[in-house]
Amino acid sequence: MMAFPLQIAWDNSYAAQLGEFYVSCLPAAAPEPTLLQLNRRLADELGWDVAAIDPGAAARLFSGVELPAGTQPLAQAYAGHQFGGFAPQLGDGRALLLGEVIDRHGRRRDIGLKGSGPTPFSRGGDGKAAIGPVLREYLIGEAMHACGIPTTRALAAVATGEQVMRERPLPGAVLTRVAASHVRVGTFEFFAARDQQDRVRRLADYVIARHDPELVADGDRYLRLLASVAERQASLVAGWMLLGFIHGVMNTDNMAVSGETIDYGPCAFMEAFDPQAVFSSIDHGGRYAYEKQPAVARWNLARFAETLLPLFDAEAPADAVGKATEVIEQFMPRYEAHWLAGARRKLGLAAESRDDEADTRLVQDWMTLLARHQVDWTLAWRKLADAAEGSPESVVSLFGPSPEVPAWLARWQQRWDAAGPVVADRLRRVNPIYIPRNHLVEESLAAAGDGDLAPLERLLAAVSRPYDERSELAEYAEPAPLEFTSRYRTFCGT
Repeated sequence: MMAFPLQIAWDNSYAAQLGEFYVSCLPAAAPEPTLLQLNRRLADELGWDVAAIDPGAAARLFSGVELPAGTQPLAQAYAGHQFGGFAPQLGDGRALLLGEVIDRHGRRRDIGLKGSGPTPFSRGGDGKAAIGPVLREYLIGEAMHACGIPTTRALAAVATGEQVMRERPLPGAVLTRVAASHVRVGTFEFFAARDQQDRVRRLADYVIARHDPELVADGDRYLRLLASVAERQASLVAGWMLLGFIHGVMNTDNMAVSGETIDYGPCAFMEAFDPQAVFSSIDHGGRYAYEKQPAVARWNLARFAETLLPLFDAEAPADAVGKATEVIEQFMPRYEAHWLAGARRKLGLAAESRDDEADTRLVQDWMTLLARHQVDWTLAWRKLADAAEGSPESVVSLFGPSPEVPAWLARWQQRWDAAGPVVADRLRRVNPIYIPRNHLVEESLAAAGDGDLAPLERLLAAVSRPYDERSELAEYAEPAPLEFTSRYRTFCGT
């Protein structure tokens, strides 16, 4: 380890407590690291004075060329169900956990590199990343964070100065990712598949101490861990759905038990509302389509429950299955509760509204209109604020001639508990005007690949303040041309 002009107090519990759960590994040396982006606000949350180091030193740190004392680079082991099929060994094939820090708020945060070179889990791959996927994850993660969606975040993006081979040579890059942890459902599956229940128990105890410390002394802590993870996922996926976000690859190795969104690969934001929307080039059967995300989350949680069954009641396996089933069966009701609460907020309704049946019908009828007329998801919700202020034409114009829309607006207005300006203010605080629209993302990534970061930085500035409408950013609120949307596909970036 080399001396480094940034004082970081590392506190590496995963490395210290779970020695058989990873392989120690060093990052590959980047020949000419160059800093592309540095998330100074996130660095401040971590308590890191990045202003004290110059861009060259930052590039060496965030590419793994120079590692400060206290890091313990490791590749984590995990398995996973990918598109429904079980892969017993996956693991960090192009990522390394450098270590953990305690941030200014007392939260334990993982600091890791992505695209830093091969590991023992690389399965013949180069373990590296191209600049496009790195900057996509940086951009979309920050947009999700700005919209209040729990997510891993990007601390830095560094160009490596070398080419990586995909369909064609592409400029390489490394992402520095910050997470509440990188423990996945697939981490549990790795050891359960090998019938290593002692290690499953150790991992569960570790996760409880880290994410659910109130359960440490609970005699039913493993069952309650399942319920806690399920609750976090119910809230998370409801947030995705309300934002119009499609993860694209909801494999069990991409479900973090912390409840954060992780692994932004073939993800996208829906524009014209289509419940069956799929953007991933590898999701040929639509397994991870927009409307299927809640059911897939439930399926993944059932796989998680299977790994924990021996911990629930070793003496009465049938009782263990029954207990787990009760938790899994509560997932959809809990998801629906989070979704309805969020939909009420998006309609500007009072939080204390409790007419679930009427409000559910109101939202579902609204979504039926959006789907029937293929209306832009983000703009439709946002422009409800104009209607609340007495200018419904901006909403009506999205649909074209339709007597159904004014009738729905009249029903909606009857549900208000306050004057229009109050409702409009509520709406503009929860319905973003700026999201990472797919055509803008692709344009900015293409420019970055050619060395021009200005489009990316302008888009990042817009989506980092998604609720604050600014006249100079009007183009960032406009949907993509139909011909772009109809053929748009995203890729995993490996």
